Amino acid sequence: MKYVLLYESSPDVRAKAPLHFSAHRARMQDFHWRGTLLMSGPFGDPEREGAMGIFTTREAAEEFAQGDPFVLHGVVARWHIREWNEVLS
Repeated sequence: MKYVLLYESSPDVRAKAPLHFSAHRARMQDFHWRGTLLMSGPFGDPEREGAMGIFTTREAAEEFAQGDPFVLHGVVARWHIREWNEVLS
């Protein structure tokens, strides 16, 4: 079982994201180094489609989102986590 963290972008994502990207990236690298964030990134049109990350545990996904500078500073309007039954691992 994996856990997908889905982000919905705020309407002013293009203005806010660059201000907090370095801290957001550092957080992603930390969780990836720990082995709990497997992959992450925006969809083709991040303003409209948002972004996602795939985590090994629900707790890691929740911890990531709750302390993510993108969430804390309004780059992300809403987030939620979905369980994902990966079949080709």
